[in-house]
Amino acid sequence: MAKKILMLCGDYAEDYETMVPFQALQMVGHQVHAVCPDRKAGEKIRTAIHDFEGDQTYSEKRGHDFALNATFKDVKPQDYDALVIVGGRAPEYLRLNERVLEMTRHFAQAKKPIACICHGAQVLTAADVVRGRRVSAYPAVAPEVRAAGGEFVTIATNEAIVDGNLVTAPAWPAHAAWLSKFLQVLGTRISHA
Repeated sequence: MAKKILMLCGDYAEDYETMVPFQALQMVGHQVHAVCPDRKAGEKIRTAIHDFEGDQTYSEKRGHDFALNATFKDVKPQDYDALVIVGGRAPEYLRLNERVLEMTRHFAQAKKPIACICHGAQVLTAADVVRGRRVSAYPAVAPEVRAAGGEFVTIATNEAIVDGNLVTAPAWPAHAAWLSKFLQVLGTRISHA
């Protein structure tokens, strides 16, 4: 059965962590509404490409423009089956928006599936929904997860973990594992004929 999924985005969200789940979740038949605070359907956000090139942290390059397909102020979290929080730098300011935090709390309290990748965990910690939960994220977010009462789980960048309704991963190299586990939590069945 197709699900209705809310995707929280923002300027300088990581390009792959925005584009890939948006397209992949639609590919399997789900309806995905990508929103950004203070933006309307049809407006675009800028994305950034984060790469791992041997430096102490990731490098950042300009990504694509990504067109939002829903208006942030119009969405009601109770109308959605699941939440996706993308990473990149966007969570730095998304976590400052009280409505974003209220939406995130709605999904957590209702035990609806939440998929969160990379720095997206900053939204989870600001919403105070990781207490007692096992969470993976970009390693630089580990102190925030621990300070918010979560257990930071160090895994390879191409892995993901599940803790109840919460599916988390450290970065875009984990897309295959992260999306696969999220589809399982959603109850999405894919058959190979």
